[in-house]
Amino acid sequence: MLTYISIIVTAIFVNNIVFAQFLGICPILGVSKKLSSALGMGAAVTFVMTIATCVTWLIQDMILGPMSLDYMQTIVFILVIAALVQMLEIIIKKIAPALYQALGVFLPLITTNCAVLGVAILVVQKGFNLGESIVYAISTALGFTLALVIFAGIREHLELMDVPAPMRGVPVALICAGLLAMAFMGFSGISVG
Repeated sequence: MLTYISIIVTAIFVNNIVFAQFLGICPILGVSKKLSSALGMGAAVTFVMTIATCVTWLIQDMILGPMSLDYMQTIVFILVIAALVQMLEIIIKKIAPALYQALGVFLPLITTNCAVLGVAILVVQKGFNLGESIVYAISTALGFTLALVIFAGIREHLELMDVPAPMRGVPVALICAGLLAMAFMGFSGISVG
């Protein structure tokens, strides 16, 4: 139980996928203009990251590892994630149209989100079992969502501020991202267990 708590705290705060590992920055800059779209993207990433991590862990454990094909891990994971996102989009569209409407815009964006691939590779590198991998994927996705929501809140607030013309948009967003990354470094001293 302590292992799972450690994984959760570490993935969300200490090694936040965005602010400590610098993965998934493109969606942070692109989708974080409104809080509602940030929450939608966060939900879609949580859903896809959990399923993709589970599937890629099984492929690594049952096919790539036993057949000594570890060198093909990255390309196989990329193909599996892209195919999985496409299948999920089709299935959700048929089974749950309301969920498709909520996630539909964000699902294609997740195909190119490097955080999903990063988590799939990290669980293999860390030697997690399937349960730990799923907990890590969910926790990392929650950390991604936290970063996205915080950043969206800041960007919405910046729209109301008098920012100098050359700094508007991406420049001030990058400065804020850097400041948030420094703030999350404050969690690096936390040790659970």
